[in-house]
Amino acid sequence: MIAIVDYGMGNLRSAQKGLEQVGHEAVITDDIDLIERADGVVLPGVGAFKDCIEGLTERGLVPVVKAAAASGRPFLGICVGLQLLFDYSEEGPGAEGLGIFPGRVVRFPNAATTGLKVPHMGWNGITPTDNPMAAEILSHTSPSPYTYFVHSYYAQPDDPGIVLATCDYGVSFPAIVGRDNIYATQFHPEKSQHEGLAILKAFGNKVVAGASIA
Repeated sequence: MIAIVDYGMGNLRSAQKGLEQVGHEAVITDDIDLIERADGVVLPGVGAFKDCIEGLTERGLVPVVKAAAASGRPFLGICVGLQLLFDYSEEGPGAEGLGIFPGRVVRFPNAATTGLKVPHMGWNGITPTDNPMAAEILSHTSPSPYTYFVHSYYAQPDDPGIVLATCDYGVSFPAIVGRDNIYATQFHPEKSQHEGLAILKAFGNKVVAGASIA
């Protein structure tokens, strides 16, 4: 079973429907015991970084999410759920993240610099890196997937080795990051039609494989 962490923010039902559509059971929950027992964990996110971290904090879920990421169980962050994995964000004073990946989250340059509107909203292509984890999570997509983005901020990891795919929007930024059991997408796989569903399927398959070993 996959637990989708409910902290009052995020595309919860859409993520659940996407996983169910590709044959994987998913439960929306803020129950600490259930999250701890789940075979895989999804951390979604929509809205402001600071609001999201405050939602996790108010429900006592920060240590639970950190423990899930460190547990070896498949873990997937989506959109702001990717950004929360880093140390801090420029989006709001004092907006500290979970610190799972060293690095920060910064705002896109304004339109006067790039000629591009902020937020970055709509379909854009992603380019996989040569990290073996990229091939795992993108195993069922086309070679150059197009996915759906809605964000004004992007991650700047201290370690470029965790970047599994990039995207260009005035600047090159991480579209997917990952390390060990952790994957995270800046785009919304549940809104990215067959390419996104293929990514959710690959993640769900890793959950099933890990559960069978356990």
